[in-house]
Amino acid sequence: MISGPSAGFGRRFAALVYDVFLLTAVLMVITFIPVIITDKPVLYETQGAWAYVYRGVLCAAIAGYYLLNWTRSGQTLGMRAWRLRAVTPQGERLGWRAAALRFAWGIIAWAPAALGVLWLYFDDEHLALHDRLSRTRMVRLSRA
Repeated sequence: MISGPSAGFGRRFAALVYDVFLLTAVLMVITFIPVIITDKPVLYETQGAWAYVYRGVLCAAIAGYYLLNWTRSGQTLGMRAWRLRAVTPQGERLGWRAAALRFAWGIIAWAPAALGVLWLYFDDEHLALHDRLSRTRMVRLSRA
């Protein structure tokens, strides 16, 4: 069981930036494959319907990164660097359903200028909007 104070916006944003760097590298490798095979950019005009398959693969890679990390350890690479962990309200590891809900609501919470995440400053329990809607928490781990 993991407990700790809820993470603030700064740590959450810093962890997201770390994850974006890693995901950018992963997405570049995924993009390299169809470009090297066809020697054309992956656009609808050049690849037809395959461009939509490609975009789906990119989205699946991003979702897979978060879901696998949250269900296995509760932490992505960025969250490890900033000592954060996604847990249930009881402090336990997330299941697949909770992780999927957190991911889906997280997209919505971060999308409009991070307003759903900044909500944590107005919440009594210091939870962001996607924390509350997915019934999960982002806790800050101690240094020890």
